[in-house]
Amino acid sequence: MTTLPHHVLQALERFNTAHPWDHNAHYHRWILRQLPKHFDRGLDVGSGSGDLARLLATRANEVHGIDADPVIVGRARELTPPAAQVTFSVADALTGIPAGSYDVITCVAAIHHLPFTDALTHFRRHLAPGGTLVVVGLARAQTLGDHLLGAAAIPLNAATGWFKNRGRTAPRPVSMTAPTRPADMSFSHIVREARHVLPGARLRRRLFWRYTLVWQQR
Repeated sequence: MTTLPHHVLQALERFNTAHPWDHNAHYHRWILRQLPKHFDRGLDVGSGSGDLARLLATRANEVHGIDADPVIVGRARELTPPAAQVTFSVADALTGIPAGSYDVITCVAAIHHLPFTDALTHFRRHLAPGGTLVVVGLARAQTLGDHLLGAAAIPLNAATGWFKNRGRTAPRPVSMTAPTRPADMSFSHIVREARHVLPGARLRRRLFWRYTLVWQQR
């Protein structure tokens, strides 16, 4: 558990608010490295403002993004060039995935909004043979290792925000305006449930309060 004095935490919060940056976008290039150079159909679950879906479209014939929040879906549509092979819809991840199978399914900072095991099971059903599922998620800190990794991220988070904003104050990126909620599953619980549904799934704790999951359909 963080043991920094309250006034220090408040100062850090003010600093980070003045120099915001998107922790999820930090992993977008890493996600691309897990994927084929070209694929047919992609699905981004919890697509938010559409940044990742638009990146996927540089490699795909067709990408669809779904999100439960109509406001952020509207912003994603506004930010997407008409020529991009991307569509967005307001949909529930467990009931509203467009029909068919997908060569790539991504889900970034959204699966903790869903029933975890049900969501992974549903994604697996929609994944084409040989397809790749990539999840970047949030876990509840539980172990000493979790807390130490979180503590290490605190100064790095502030330094990254300062660097990305070139020392200037800045508004929050559009991608950070979507609704959020805290994670309620520990990483060990996530690993146990994920490997039950997706045998052989590769999971790893990451910096900036995230973990990653990669799995390929056989």
